[in-house]
Amino acid sequence: MGTMRSLARLSIAVLAVLVFAPAAFAVTLTPDVEVRKITQFGGACAGCELSGRKMAGAQFTGADFGKASLVGSDLRAAHFVGSNFGGANLSRADMSGAEILGGNFAGANLASAKMPQVEARGVNFTGANLSRADMRGAEAEGSLFVRADLTGADLSGAELQGVLMRGVNASKASFRGATLDGAQLGGGDFSQANFRSASLNAANLGGGNFSGADFTGADMDGAMLAGADLARAKGLTTAQLDNACADSRTRLPAGVSAQGCGRSIPKPPRPPAPPRAPGPPRQLVVTVD
Repeated sequence: MGTMRSLARLSIAVLAVLVFAPAAFAVTLTPDVEVRKITQFGGACAGCELSGRKMAGAQFTGADFGKASLVGSDLRAAHFVGSNFGGANLSRADMSGAEILGGNFAGANLASAKMPQVEARGVNFTGANLSRADMRGAEAEGSLFVRADLTGADLSGAELQGVLMRGVNASKASFRGATLDGAQLGGGDFSQANFRSASLNAANLGGGNFSGADFTGADMDGAMLAGADLARAKGLTTAQLDNACADSRTRLPAGVSAQGCGRSIPKPPRPPAPPRAPGPPRQLVVTVD
């Protein structure tokens, strides 16, 4: 009983500090600290063991949870503001409807995580493991997925404008109905991925592997296909590539063709040469009789 009262007092004290302390004040939470009644987190909890904890709706502001373990934790509708979860283990965590602003999840393990309807604009997922993650309807415009593992991930209907997915492994991932306008997919493995009805306008697919990928009904106006391997892609038509940009390295299915990289743009006229610097002023000689 004394232990429970002590833990309760500790929880209230930590919560009071987190709520009323100045923003610059850092609170260090030790591993295995009692957190079930705390809904606001700040300061450092790097390497903490929080697997399976119930933290739905929690607020993480300026918190450092780098390499923490949150396996299977309940983080539904949680808010992550300027927080670091780099290298953290969030596999099988439920982050449905969570909001992530300015977050760092580089190298994090999010395998099989539930992330439908998550708002993760401009978030760093570089090198993260998102294999089999459920990100249906996610809003992740401008986020970084460089070299991330997206094998078997479901991003159907996701808003992914301008994302960086260079060098990703997205084999068998689903982007069905997703918006990938202006996305950078160069050098990625998208073999057997589903792009049915997706929007890939002005997206860069250069150097990517799209063997067996399904592009049925996809919009590809202005897409960059230089060096892309689309030879075994499904559902791809010449009409879809009418305004796309291909080159001699682009591999297309039999019977499908694409334009070159557009009309040559005339070079702008050379700017006029800058005027010469004025010479030294002439010496004025006055002769007085």
